[in-house]
Amino acid sequence: MFDHPRWTITKRELGSLSREKTIVLAICIQLFIAAFSSFLVVGLTSLYDPGSVDGGADIEVGVPGDVEENLIRAGQEVDGVTIRRVASNDDALELFERGQLDAVVSTASSPVGGGTQVQVEAVVPAEDLRTTVIVVSVRELLSELERLERVERVDYLDEAPVQIPEDVGSSSYFGFTYTILLPLLLFLPAFISGSIVVDSITEEIEQGTLELLRVSPLSLVDIVDGKAAGMVAIAPIQAGLWMVLLRLNGTGIENVGVLLVFVAAMTLITVVVGTMLGLLTGQRRQAQLLYSLLAVLLFGGTIALPEHPASTVALLAVDSATGTTLAHVAGFTVLGIGLYACVRWYVGRVDVESL
Repeated sequence: MFDHPRWTITKRELGSLSREKTIVLAICIQLFIAAFSSFLVVGLTSLYDPGSVDGGADIEVGVPGDVEENLIRAGQEVDGVTIRRVASNDDALELFERGQLDAVVSTASSPVGGGTQVQVEAVVPAEDLRTTVIVVSVRELLSELERLERVERVDYLDEAPVQIPEDVGSSSYFGFTYTILLPLLLFLPAFISGSIVVDSITEEIEQGTLELLRVSPLSLVDIVDGKAAGMVAIAPIQAGLWMVLLRLNGTGIENVGVLLVFVAAMTLITVVVGTMLGLLTGQRRQAQLLYSLLAVLLFGGTIALPEHPASTVALLAVDSATGTTLAHVAGFTVLGIGLYACVRWYVGRVDVESL
């Protein structure tokens, strides 16, 4: 079976990957992320959710003039935020420019329709290493202020507000690891494989070596099969390695076999897209541009599905798969196989000289 000439094409394609510096760099970056995930998760999570790090934020907010009491109460409720009263807005801004205040929040009340409206203006650093932490802390402060204002005005509402569910105490690290980090590591190899196929096919066409391959006992279908087989196989291998490294870092992952099938299905779809674009355009730059656009559009379009692929990965990894989750895996698998069958049918009717 492995003596067929198409496997020679596969081995040649896999061997050529070591000469592609961009591909090797991408794989090394993924390897680094997976190998040191336990350290990276803490740092990356603190960027998009600074409140996840206990004691990580110590923000001093200046409030000038007559301060709304609810703003003081809100500052007491938000961890890591200290409210500092300042005589005037000019004084607050001066302290802010000197770096003695991390942010300035001023409030003003104005009569509106028989009641009062609270207007809030916040000033935060434009470019600073702590800007993200400061912005998130100020946002939490303003959210708490809004909540307190709503509580005070509840008697004036015509209808009772909806009860907010109690906080279940979910972990930011858990959410980041399974909904962002793991899908990123599993899907990147799939998209890279499609990109490699684009380069491989267009390079053969541009250099005229596709016709030379046809001198051998290979059909165009065999050539495409050989190129696709290597790229479809390497993505699940990478994904499996990343999951092993994540497990070694203490991240539990269930349903590894099903996840690998899902990665293989996604890879098969991207390889189909890359193959068709390479054959139809015959130009590397144009094909890569179209591939990038289509990959973004197609992956973004999956938001319309009952379950996003990233959610499918997360649910499988935490062993909480539903019927919809398994249906998605089966659906993508059938779609990938069906699309590849259509590509083989198309390739079998293409004249090499017309490419």
